[in-house]
Amino acid sequence: MQLQFHKSTHSYMIMPLQEIQNGEATQEIKLPDGMPDIGRILAAWGQVILRGKEWRGDSVACSGGLMVWVLYAPEDGSQERVIDGWIPFQMKWDLPDRTPEGEIRIRCMPRFVDARSVSPRKIMVRSGVAAMAEAFSPMEGETYLPDENIQGVELLRSTYPIRLPKEVGEKTFLIDEELTVSGPDPQPEKIIYYCLRPAVTDKKVLANKIVFRGNGNLHVLYRGEEGQMNSVDFEVPLSQYAQLNGEYSVDAQVDVFLMPTSLELELDDEGHFRLKAGLTAQYIVNDREMLELIQDAYAPNRELRGELRQMELPAILESRRENLYGEQNIPADADQGVDVSFLPDFPRQRRNGDRVEMEIPGTFQVLYYGADGVLHTAIARWEGQYPMNADENSRLTVLPMAVEGLQAGVGNGSVNVKMELPLAVTAMTRQEIPMVIGIELGEQTEPEANRPSLILCRAGSMGLWDMAKTAGSTVDAIRKANQLTEEPAPGQMLLIPVN
Repeated sequence: MQLQFHKSTHSYMIMPLQEIQNGEATQEIKLPDGMPDIGRILAAWGQVILRGKEWRGDSVACSGGLMVWVLYAPEDGSQERVIDGWIPFQMKWDLPDRTPEGEIRIRCMPRFVDARSVSPRKIMVRSGVAAMAEAFSPMEGETYLPDENIQGVELLRSTYPIRLPKEVGEKTFLIDEELTVSGPDPQPEKIIYYCLRPAVTDKKVLANKIVFRGNGNLHVLYRGEEGQMNSVDFEVPLSQYAQLNGEYSVDAQVDVFLMPTSLELELDDEGHFRLKAGLTAQYIVNDREMLELIQDAYAPNRELRGELRQMELPAILESRRENLYGEQNIPADADQGVDVSFLPDFPRQRRNGDRVEMEIPGTFQVLYYGADGVLHTAIARWEGQYPMNADENSRLTVLPMAVEGLQAGVGNGSVNVKMELPLAVTAMTRQEIPMVIGIELGEQTEPEANRPSLILCRAGSMGLWDMAKTAGSTVDAIRKANQLTEEPAPGQMLLIPVN
């Protein structure tokens, strides 16, 4: 006799690819006519722009570029000059064979930008970009339950609460803001360089859409009216929503990160900045599902053969934010700090049992006036350490977010730099769940003639289900005989009725 089971499907996303690539490029920039010859390179900066991403069947790819600015002191001793450029990049990641087409998330960061003069009229710029590609493919899992209970068959029903990745997408939008330097800061006369580090501060899922808020953190280095360099930071508020393909529960969560797709800053005649930026919000929605299934079955007085299957699911264990504090002294004969920047890199992981040592490298760059009244730059590598607990079956994804509280103090022959680096941490695992997907019942079995109808047993490592199955009893019978409402205590003596 075949016991009929009905099938339920559960849609989710798997991540067949999560990989980081580092790319390096050089570009020669010629000074335009009218700019004085190069005397000394002072500093270089970069801003990553993501222009496109593509699923190519057997691979995924992205393209973009690095906006670069190089500040130099002219040979004739005149005021410092800045020249900008664009260094394009393309990256490609191969997918595993027969990967179903899905969605891509790309996160890019500048790793370094440096420059040197190769002639009085030419600058060679070398840049590095790191990019993480995450590919997500749609999948369907299956669970099985019997159409009805059959007398004399014991079923171990289990309900698993599991958090699954459900939907990946993106929302593009524009920022157009007028910004003004206020307070005691000098009014701007010329833009030297700028960078945008957008960050999401609040996000949630509301049924069939996500809403998120945050800031476009704009940092600007400019020359003031009196000729000295100054830096200023603006927090440009942003608030957006995106329509989802599905509808999710109140337990649903969303992870969102922002990438600039275009960036332009202009200075008008009245000293106002005009920011125009394109952003893409790349998101992944996960939701909690209650999976009901049969994990085991037996019949005390009948032959029974169950068909088993192992179900593997990409469970999300947790998503959280951690803060890493950094401080470093950089030797420099500085008299006044002008600008400080920090470029984080993707973390390196080193596992030690149930602990993961995170190594988060990065680079500080400080622009300052020395005791001689001349602009100088100090650059220092930094590496933060952050230990985390994670068992061997867990996979951690740790992403640096927009740096906060970046500051530099000068004195005693050094520049002291401090910052707070937020880290977005996600822990995932491949959860394996055994389940019965079909049952075939055989003939009735005759009980042994000398078999007792009651067994006295001491509770040990086995739970009630295993004790009942081994003895040919039922969980309900053992509970009633011993007046139990939960699992017995270790060592407790139990009466086990035998059918």
